Amino acid sequence: QVQLVESGGGLVQPGGSLRLSCAASGFTFSSYAMSWYRQAPGKERELVARMPGVGGITTYAESVKGRFAIARDNAKSTVYLQMNSLKPEDTAVYSCNARRIIVNHDFWGQGTQVTVSS
Repeated sequence: QVQLVESGGGLVQPGGSLRLSCAASGFTFSSYAMSWYRQAPGKERELVARMPGVGGITTYAESVKGRFAIARDNAKSTVYLQMNSLKPEDTAVYSCNARRIIVNHDFWGQGTQVTVSS
């Protein structure tokens, strides 16, 4: 059974930091590209950051470059999103995604709320 469980969201003041975690199970984690997406109220879901399973290039949305960092620990089957210098416009539900195109697998977590407000 595939599971992606996010944690680490919450309320933070502008300029603050949060680290999101996504614990995966039920598939070969190291073979999957892992991504973080977010969706703000009234807006479409957008890709925040993606890290390939093997090789490739890590990519970030322009709006978070230099502030956010994605990392993965294949031994723990966990992907992280370190978010620094948070802004009110970063407020959204952040979801973890695992994708392996060759087998047409696309898995999602339930999401975690991040609210940036004073």
